[in-house]
Amino acid sequence: MLTPPSTLFLIFCFHVPYSALTMFISSNQKERDSATAYRMMVEVMGTVLGTAIQGQIVGGTSDCPTEPGVPDVRNSSRINATSVSLEETKQAYLIASGVICIIYILCATVLFLGVKEKKENGRKTSELITFRQGLWLVISHGPYVKLVIGFLFTSLAFMLLEGNFALFITYSLGHRKDFQNLLLLIMLSGTLTIPWWQWFLSRFGKKTAVYVGILWAVPFMILIVCLKSNLIVSYLVSVAAGVSVAAAFLLPWSMLPDVVDDFKIKNPDIYGHEALFYSFYVFFIKFASGISLGISTLSLKFAGYVTGSCNQPEAVSFTLNVLVSPVPVGLIIVGLLILRTYPIDEETRQNNQKKMQKILESEEDSESETSALGSNV
Repeated sequence: MLTPPSTLFLIFCFHVPYSALTMFISSNQKERDSATAYRMMVEVMGTVLGTAIQGQIVGGTSDCPTEPGVPDVRNSSRINATSVSLEETKQAYLIASGVICIIYILCATVLFLGVKEKKENGRKTSELITFRQGLWLVISHGPYVKLVIGFLFTSLAFMLLEGNFALFITYSLGHRKDFQNLLLLIMLSGTLTIPWWQWFLSRFGKKTAVYVGILWAVPFMILIVCLKSNLIVSYLVSVAAGVSVAAAFLLPWSMLPDVVDDFKIKNPDIYGHEALFYSFYVFFIKFASGISLGISTLSLKFAGYVTGSCNQPEAVSFTLNVLVSPVPVGLIIVGLLILRTYPIDEETRQNNQKKMQKILESEEDSESETSALGSNV
């Protein structure tokens, strides 16, 4: 199902300033990293809550047998009085959407009323630049380009895994009645391990955390398609996959402020560009989501997937195996090779932090002198 353009526009209107707000609540890197960790932990918790709400409301509308080998009896719904009608399914999705929208509005209200933005202290550019010039400066900044392209590949890998995991569990592994629990377990594991990843990146550096966190999922992606279907193994793999999903959620947003600081140091006379960095990163993540949806839809269509059918052709099972293991693993390797060229390591980040502190101190001194002169006059 495609999202209406108006809905996408409203989501972007909230997501872009919400993400860029990290740069304006503090100028200290440690405080920003800590705020990012809390933000991502709550975001994943929200995803868990949304998955649970929709799963509980919509989950009861399926009239498929719990075992994949049982014949599909959906065509005999007129005889079977217990079959769930299409109208009831639509009603369940509408109720779930309404509940999630209410939570969305409530959270946006709390954000608007409760978060105080750190002002720019009246700083002005030495030269006014157009949006096109600012955009060119942002997309030509080397560390930003490498960071975005690297995480574009790794994000696409995890989106393919997450987008097809429910179908994979249902049709390849045969755990039809457990797929909601497995998806919830992945997100719950991700929520609980975000604080650990925050400690890890502060202790060993962000680039090291990227390699360890992203590569952690690879053995389990291979394991789940190589071993014979087993519910216990599926649960263990879900827990392990959630650990890597936490790293994939946290690390890009934790590294993006470092790129913005690096840009500020190299372009000290340009301000107000933070939203460009964040908006284009959000755009590329949504772009990866669209590619993931297109790849999955076309692949399953060519494999003979029948929407709403309880039983699928054998080619669908093989296609799902490919979409949740070999393809994501290959994308992860490509993404990590690109991120290997990312120039902001831990030493560079600490040096940038010292330089930024000096810039902020000089700006505060300059503002104080200006205020004192104004008072004397």
